[in-house]
Amino acid sequence: MAQTETLEAAKRAGRKRLYPSLIDPNWLVLRQRRKIFQRWLGNITKENLSVLDVGGRVQPYRSLLGDKCTRYIAIDLLITPLVDVAGRAQQLPFSNEAFDLVFCTQVLEYLPEPQLALNEIHRTLKMGGLLLLSAPAVFPRDSEVEYWRFLPYAFKQLLSSFSNMEVVPEGNSLIGFIRTTNVCLVSFAKPPALSELLRLSIVPILNVLGAFLEFALRSENERFTANFSCMAQK
Repeated sequence: MAQTETLEAAKRAGRKRLYPSLIDPNWLVLRQRRKIFQRWLGNITKENLSVLDVGGRVQPYRSLLGDKCTRYIAIDLLITPLVDVAGRAQQLPFSNEAFDLVFCTQVLEYLPEPQLALNEIHRTLKMGGLLLLSAPAVFPRDSEVEYWRFLPYAFKQLLSSFSNMEVVPEGNSLIGFIRTTNVCLVSFAKPPALSELLRLSIVPILNVLGAFLEFALRSENERFTANFSCMAQK
């Protein structure tokens, strides 16, 4: 029973990331990432995909593949019931050109040498295969073991071995500011009861305001974008 409950907890965490609640401080960027990934995955015409999820503890974007995927492997250092292989992104235990698609979302910031991981992903991708990646540009430190933040030119440098690449902001600077405000409110508020109160009251108001202003103003300013999604083709 405990294993089943743990599996359900992992799946629930994935669903929350794919379809976040309005009280989630990250709602604005997570909904943008879902739309971006849906567009990219919708352009894939190949069937019977072999997919690798690097850092795939909860696999939020797996369901977006529909019935296109016949093999899905998740690798992570932290084992959950959804993880198939325990291992490091910098040393993927897979053969060359083994996968059609690789997910690597919110992982690179925790790696001391992200270039090694991207080199390994490139090696394991088939020719023409795709990498779908996301990484933060602006975010408070949430772990003692955390190294980096990423901007578009960093992606261009890190992914220079790929033949084609598209970098998309997960919302404009206004969205980045409101999302960062939400995260700071919830993270820094003391005691925990105040943090929960802010999550239930102020956070959804700011989320709705951010979505409205993004639609109304349609600003393309990206200087304070909080997070970027990237698609790279081998």
